[in-house]
Amino acid sequence: MKIWTSEHTFNHPWETVAQAAWRKYPNPMNPAVIGTDVVERKVVDGVLHTHRLVSSKWFFPRWAQALIGTAKICYASEKSEVNPMQRQMTLKTTNLTFCRYIAVDETVTYTPHPTDMSKTLLRQEAVVTVQGVPLSSYMEDLLTNKISLNAGKGRQAIEWVIGKFDNEIKELASSACKSTDELLSQTKKSFDDITTTARRSMDDISSKAKRSLDDIEKFTNANANQRS
Repeated sequence: MKIWTSEHTFNHPWETVAQAAWRKYPNPMNPAVIGTDVVERKVVDGVLHTHRLVSSKWFFPRWAQALIGTAKICYASEKSEVNPMQRQMTLKTTNLTFCRYIAVDETVTYTPHPTDMSKTLLRQEAVVTVQGVPLSSYMEDLLTNKISLNAGKGRQAIEWVIGKFDNEIKELASSACKSTDELLSQTKKSFDDITTTARRSMDDISSKAKRSLDDIEKFTNANANQRS
């Protein structure tokens, strides 16, 4: 049995990192993970519980394939809990493929950094056990090294997703500014149209009023001449 542990600090708040962790797959850093499917999801006492099936490709050397067999797609069970009140996200993953010979139990937790709440602390632990085949200790080392490599890619993937968040926010802000400018432009045009229309209406009213006054004056003069 081999135990691997790791810690990493993200320079982002817990809420941002937790959202990025949900959207981590697929990503260009770790193309071995090809999909995730939600098996069950529920909320209990404010805590989100999710069970997902993770599909991936494991690449073993030929000698290892001769011992444990081959599989085009490997599956793992991931059970997670997200507690927004305590600001903690925990994921526990266990492999389903090759479980007769290999057991990989991984636990990942995301919590606010104890000394800086604007940052997030990632803790990872993986317990690797290989049994029932020759060279078990060597295979445990092989898997542990692979887990360490993938953990680095996973951290890069989260930063990549957060970068996508920033781009999406910038695009939304740009779109909002553009929409606001267009709205202001249309509003100004509408006001200009209303002002022009009102000016024309006032001119028409003034013109008609002037004609009416002229007509009254002519009628009054005509009556005066008749009396004379």
